Amino acid sequence: MAGVKATKLYSPQLLGLAAGLASYPLSNASQLTGEARSRTCGSSIELVVDCRDDGSVERIGMQVTACAIGQASAAIMAADVQGRSAADIMAKTREVEQWLSGEGELPDWPGFDALAPALAHPARHGALMLVWKAASNALSSR
Repeated sequence: MAGVKATKLYSPQLLGLAAGLASYPLSNASQLTGEARSRTCGSSIELVVDCRDDGSVERIGMQVTACAIGQASAAIMAADVQGRSAADIMAKTREVEQWLSGEGELPDWPGFDALAPALAHPARHGALMLVWKAASNALSSR
């Protein structure tokens, strides 16, 4: 990919984010569920979402079986998803897809810049997208 600076993929920041998933446990009592699997690497996610009366996200939980990129992406999304609407999440999912395809800018989401090195590693794109696809699927079923 032209213009992409080679940087260390698994930085201490990224690995630290991956460890943060313990803060978002999966719950069997949640309202909505979503799943996603990466065809490129086999990584997967099971995700649950509880929504407020206005449809915004109140709580998210997940079980992620993925590389550190997939885990970090999930932790980044989960850390700032509370209060966001289904439309917000679906729009951000499209932004992430556009960025990964080289047709858009780095998505504006708190902490997302930690994932910037993954752009130069197409084999990790599927894992990075897991949480965004699973959340969009769950919220679109509401």
